[in-house]
Amino acid sequence: METEKRKTTTSSEVKRRYNQKTYGAVTAYVPKEMAEAFKAKCAAEGIPQAQIIKKAIEEFLSR
Repeated sequence: METEKRKTTTSSEVKRRYNQKTYGAVTAYVPKEMAEAFKAKCAAEGIPQAQIIKKAIEEFLSR
């Protein structure tokens, strides 16, 4: 007797749905040189890019 495989949702799909429900995206277009310098400095200092952007938004909103 063969048992039917249960359908599962992959972890990535679950995370994606949660993120879409919980978070909003903010997109900014900057010159390529600025984006590359930002990414390089974040990598060099071991700071996540999102952390810098979140902090800037929090500071702006608290004014």
